[in-house]
Amino acid sequence: MPSGGGARRPLLIAVLIIAAMTLLRIVYACAIELRTDEAYYWTWSSETALSFLDHPPMIAWFVHLGTAIFGDTVLGVRFGGIVAMLITQLLLADIVYRLTKDARAVMFAVLMPEAALYYGLLMAKVAPDVAMIPFAVAMMWSLMRLAQSGDGRWWLAAGLFAGLSMLSKFTAIMFAPAVAAFLLVPDWRWRWLRSPYPYLAVLIAIAIFSPVLIWNAQHDWASFRFQGVRATANYGISLRTIGDYIGLQFGLVGFVMLPVVLTGLVMTAWRGYRTRDPVAILLSTAVLVPFLYFFFKSLTLRVGDTWPMFMWPVGFAAAAVNLVMLSRENRSARLIRSSLFWVRTAIVSGIAFVVIVFLYYVAAPWNLLGKIDPIGAEAGYEQVAARAQAALDETGATWIATTDYRTYAMMRWLFRGRVPVIEINERGRFQEFADPGMDKIKGHAGIYVGREPDNRSSLWENVPAKREQLGQVERRWRGLVIDTYAIEKLTGWTPELSPPKDSPLFQWKVLAGEFEKRALAARAGWSDLSTRALS
Repeated sequence: MPSGGGARRPLLIAVLIIAAMTLLRIVYACAIELRTDEAYYWTWSSETALSFLDHPPMIAWFVHLGTAIFGDTVLGVRFGGIVAMLITQLLLADIVYRLTKDARAVMFAVLMPEAALYYGLLMAKVAPDVAMIPFAVAMMWSLMRLAQSGDGRWWLAAGLFAGLSMLSKFTAIMFAPAVAAFLLVPDWRWRWLRSPYPYLAVLIAIAIFSPVLIWNAQHDWASFRFQGVRATANYGISLRTIGDYIGLQFGLVGFVMLPVVLTGLVMTAWRGYRTRDPVAILLSTAVLVPFLYFFFKSLTLRVGDTWPMFMWPVGFAAAAVNLVMLSRENRSARLIRSSLFWVRTAIVSGIAFVVIVFLYYVAAPWNLLGKIDPIGAEAGYEQVAARAQAALDETGATWIATTDYRTYAMMRWLFRGRVPVIEINERGRFQEFADPGMDKIKGHAGIYVGREPDNRSSLWENVPAKREQLGQVERRWRGLVIDTYAIEKLTGWTPELSPPKDSPLFQWKVLAGEFEKRALAARAGWSDLSTRALS
């Protein structure tokens, strides 16, 4: 590592860029209204349930922490993601520094996330993946410290962070093959197989994850069955879903960054398995196995935009370390120069792309993507809430009903507790939720707010309420109609919070086969944009 000013200059550059990009994320977090899933996780943050149908509870705790500091504001809801990004970068910096002692490699490792839209901007968006990332990287950091020190106690730290990762999102289990290879492939395998530390690490991880296990044991293992639909669904090979997955990775990791990182990962894997280097095995396998798994799933199923988000930070560390290893292995000067050129190009072009996307959403007045815009597709709920408020005032109704969790979440967010809001169906999502205000619901008229054609669904055959049409309201973004909502008055019925589990009002929609069109459009937005750019 260079000494004096030569060592400090790359780190100073990195700190200045990170400071500027963190400010950009804060502005973005404050300027863009919550998306539907973000509002949904915000509703969790006020509940005391051990876990939730859709995901483990960590994201709710992140939101609770942010809103405890900044109140129920968009910054409060998104604050945890901004902090998670900084913690992730610190961990990446320490991993790369300890492995290389090279300041320039550290700079590359912490700037690569800034140059990827996934992280440079979207770490300000609330998602379970955002909560999982710092814990997953901390697990990798702990195992790297184990490899360097030989101190078995680092297994215990790895178990702690593994448990916290699982407490954030179930996809953390996809790091298990990398940890198994880290344990079994190097020559040290018999030392650790005879040691109590790896087994204690597993017990610690299970103990940390136990709130999810307890909740599921009490609720017919609902979360595992719910997520199992995605893992087991198979609808036949589709070139469209394959293109979506590859396009998403190019768009969200970077058109230049993705091949740079994949190249570094492949070289790291070759080096690791050839020499049985435990850290190289760990870092490369942690990304390549999930990447290939999602590719396999994309043959028959649309891979969600955030699903692979957890794995790429480890890839950034591997790519940065690989640059240093090329020199230490006396590779050709041409290869080293080319590798440095493409990493610099990936970082510069990626940060420029992140800034352009930021300006498009924060400052530009245009709608360039139409209904497939991933932000615009979920904007405009203020217009729906305003019409609902007018209907409440006109009719004297005291509560709001919805029939999808997205509308429910946005009405909860926009009314901020002034009016009880209840989703009358999919009640399996709301097990152990607090009373929404039944004293204001029972015996009173309500207002139904639902996206057309949900107001004509067969679901209403199970709802004996008297319905009176009050009109419609359009949800618009930058002049484009995104959706139309029906507004109705409901009388003569009180919704049931805990219907029987075989009731249509309890069951949730099948995730893998019956996505709502709006959800598809929102998730497809970045992949369509990326695929177009590649064509």
